[in-house]
Amino acid sequence: MNKNPAIFKGTPLSENDFTNGNILFITDTLNGKFGWDTGIAIGKYLEGLKNGVIYGVYCAKCRKTVVPPRVVCEWCFRPMTHFVPLKDTGTVNTFSICYVTWDVKRIKTPEIPAVIEIDGASPHHGILHKLGEVAPDQVIIGMRVKAVWKPINERIGSITDIAYFKPIKE
Repeated sequence: MNKNPAIFKGTPLSENDFTNGNILFITDTLNGKFGWDTGIAIGKYLEGLKNGVIYGVYCAKCRKTVVPPRVVCEWCFRPMTHFVPLKDTGTVNTFSICYVTWDVKRIKTPEIPAVIEIDGASPHHGILHKLGEVAPDQVIIGMRVKAVWKPINERIGSITDIAYFKPIKE
């Protein structure tokens, strides 16, 4: 451990920081705007989605490619920095038939969320997304699917840039 206390110094606040509103200071009601950084791995993933690419990240020690990407390998705890474009196809690992939306509203036509193992990623690595263009009684584990992307001018850098995954015949 580095014992140099200089590297642990923070940024001190001054009276002017409070007076000039350079910090969030609550007097009676909070009227603030919030923002956050997606970080390196998810930032790259979301940028890829906006451009129609699903990115994973590769660990050279464990020889695993995972999606969504992360910066540290969950098995060996080493940095993961090698981003790889993956296919926009995959296999249904598990699924559910839902008659309730994420915000707990009943629906007559069910949604079908599924965990999809993305081609090019290591086994058992994938993403949760919705299935479309398939009847609930036709979905099976092991079904091959392909991403249906929103038009490029509607993409925002979000998982919803993929509208859903649809069955493919191989």
